[in-house]
Amino acid sequence: MGLAGAKTVSDRQSFFERHSFLLRRLHSLSGIVPIGVFLIAHLTTNSSLAWGRFALRGEGEGMSIAQGGVKYFQEEVSYINEQVPHLLLIEVTLWVSIAFHAILGVYYATTGKGNTAHYPHMDNWRYSLQRISGYLGIAFIFYHVATLRWGWTWLVPGGTQWSHHFSASTLAAAIQGSPEGWTALGVAVALLYFAGITLLVFHFANGLWTAAITWGLTVSVPAQKRWGLVCFGLGAGLMLAAWSSLGAAFMVDPQEARATEAEMILHEHGPEELQRIENKLEGRPPADEHANAGGEG
Repeated sequence: MGLAGAKTVSDRQSFFERHSFLLRRLHSLSGIVPIGVFLIAHLTTNSSLAWGRFALRGEGEGMSIAQGGVKYFQEEVSYINEQVPHLLLIEVTLWVSIAFHAILGVYYATTGKGNTAHYPHMDNWRYSLQRISGYLGIAFIFYHVATLRWGWTWLVPGGTQWSHHFSASTLAAAIQGSPEGWTALGVAVALLYFAGITLLVFHFANGLWTAAITWGLTVSVPAQKRWGLVCFGLGAGLMLAAWSSLGAAFMVDPQEARATEAEMILHEHGPEELQRIENKLEGRPPADEHANAGGEG
């Protein structure tokens, strides 16, 4: 009778409950690799808009900090989009990991219970903020990728389409609201980006701290405090990178950045390639189609 009762209880358990031990560890691991690793690399690249001039060394001689940042950032983005092998496979792996992490995260968040009302301690507030930052963070990631990767320009003020050939100028125009600079809707997008990247950095740093507990690496309170300092330091560094990249995008003049990027394409690939890229970005037919149309007319 007892065995039958135990079997009934087991049968009533959901898939998540039966495999809780494994799934919780995979959930924490997916938040670190590849999502967390990508976040670190992504913020480091984006922050080069602020510090890239100094990384150019002699190549940036005579350039302002803004011009050097645009040049270095463009070089990094071009390398990622044109030379990194198996980029599509990397993106698919990242999206599968994000989906897995988000689905499990929503499940754990909706089935878990916070107790901030009765025990308003720091750990409880962090637990609630972790859930909130997860919900809002995934929404921000979707907006960010949809507008600057998938080309959903109807969600971008001014309809700017991001291009990896003109990375800084189109990024600045998308955030500021137009290629000419700031608009009221651009300010709203800028605030969205500030909130989004702040929440994502907090979610990763705090999740890294809880992951060590999940894996049994920080059992004692002193160990958790020491690891907490490490996570705080990493989070502070990532927050600095996130805010500096966003601050640089706020201050970039889209038209000046466009001129720097066009000069780079002209120098490396020549005027015909520059014309081809600009035609594609502006939605104009290729130059040879212009010529054929003129000849037929």
